[in-house]
Amino acid sequence: MFYHVKELQFNARVSKPDPNFATLLLEQFGGANGELAAALRYFGQAFAARNPFPDKYDLLMDIATEEFSHLEIVGATIQMLLQGINGDLKKAADESEIMQLLNGRQAKEDFIHQAIMAPQFLVSSGGGPAYTNSQGVPWSAAYINGDCNGDLTVDLRSDIAAESRAKITYEYLMQFTDDPFVKETLSFLMTREVAHFQMFEAALESIQPNFPPGVLQSDPRYSNLYFNMSSGADIRGPWNEGESTQMGETWQFVDDPIQYVLETNGLLNVEPAGTARTLQGVDEIDHGMSMQRSEEVNMATPIGVQAWSQQAKESKTIPKSHNGTTRSHKKK
Repeated sequence: MFYHVKELQFNARVSKPDPNFATLLLEQFGGANGELAAALRYFGQAFAARNPFPDKYDLLMDIATEEFSHLEIVGATIQMLLQGINGDLKKAADESEIMQLLNGRQAKEDFIHQAIMAPQFLVSSGGGPAYTNSQGVPWSAAYINGDCNGDLTVDLRSDIAAESRAKITYEYLMQFTDDPFVKETLSFLMTREVAHFQMFEAALESIQPNFPPGVLQSDPRYSNLYFNMSSGADIRGPWNEGESTQMGETWQFVDDPIQYVLETNGLLNVEPAGTARTLQGVDEIDHGMSMQRSEEVNMATPIGVQAWSQQAKESKTIPKSHNGTTRSHKKK
C-alpha cells in the first residue's frame, strides 16, 4: 500500500516564474526519460521478482516509490514556475495581465512559439503540469513496456541505461535555467539518478551468473567475430582485438565480410576459433541453467492457492478461497 506524506522529499524552491523553463521541465514529468516512466518501469518489474528474488523486489519497490516522490518534486517545481498563470486565466477578462499580453493573434503566436511556452499550460491544464513531454506529446506506456522482461539480468541492465538517460537529461536542463533554487533541485534529482545507477549495478552483480542476459548461452562460432562492415580507415580497439570483456574470448577480426560469408556457406561452416567454448559445452550449460532458473522460480512460487501479503506468508496461512476452505502454506 502507499502512504503519502504531505512534504516533498527535497525542499524544492524557485526564485521567480519561468513558464519557458517549465515547458522544458515537462520532459522529466511526462517524457520518455522522466520520473513517471521511471516509477512505473521499476514498479512493473518488481512483480515478477517478488518470489524468486524478494531482495530485488524490495529494491525495485523502494526505488519506484522514490521516483514517485521525484515526480512530485518535478510537478511542484513546474507549478511554482507557472505561478500567476492560473490566476490570470481565472479572471477571464480583458484587463487580465496575460490577456493584455496575448492581445491580438500575432501576439499570441509570438508568445507561444517564440517563448516556447507549452500551449497546454494556457488551454488545457490551466497553468499546471501536464503528462506530456516538452513538445506536448502525451505520456505513453510504450516508453517502458519493453523494459519489463521478466528476467532481472535483462531488466536491471535496462534500469542502468534508464538512469543514465535521466541523469544526462537533468544535466542538459541545468544549462537552460539561471535560477539557483531550480538548479539546486535539479542537482539533487540528477544525483539520485547516479545513486540508483549504482544500486542497480550492485543488484545485477549479486545475480550470478548474469551474462549473457537470460538463460541460453551464445553460439561459440559467432560470439567473438567482428565484421569490418565499413570501408576506409579501419580502427582497432578493445572491441575488436584482444579478449572480449565478459567471456575472455579472442576477437576474430573479419576484414572482408563478403568473402568470409561466401567461403563459409553463409556462416554455416564456421568453426569456433579463439575460444575454449564448444557447441557441446554450451548445450550442457543451457540445460543446466534452464533447470536451475526454472527450479528457482518454481520453488519460490509453488502451484496452488497464493497470497501476496507478507503477513499471510509469515503466518503460514492462506486466506479462505471462494469455496470457504482454508489451506496452509509452508515456506520452502
